[in-house]
Amino acid sequence: EVQLVESGGGLVQPGESLRLSCAASGFTFSNYAMAWYRQPPGKGLERIATISAYGGATYANAVEGRFTISRDNGKQTLYLQMDSLRPEDTAVYYCSRAASVAERGQGTQVTVSS
Repeated sequence: EVQLVESGGGLVQPGESLRLSCAASGFTFSNYAMAWYRQPPGKGLERIATISAYGGATYANAVEGRFTISRDNGKQTLYLQMDSLRPEDTAVYYCSRAASVAERGQGTQVTVSS
């Protein structure tokens, strides 16, 4: 059974940083591209970052240059380093296998507010 557990969210002020983690189990993590999604209040799900099995990363325009996706295959963990956070980054953040967003975890809340 695929399990994904996100953590690391919280309340921060604009300009601050957070690092999200996603612990994966139930599949061979190193074989799969992974992705981070977010869902702002009252809006739909948005893919914001993807990392291939080999480590190549792509980003949505809204986070390019501020967020960094990475992975540790030995720990079966996906990360999202978020810098220069803005109020519009407020959302629930989810991780999933890139082709299986329906398998995403329970999410972690990120709130950016002064």
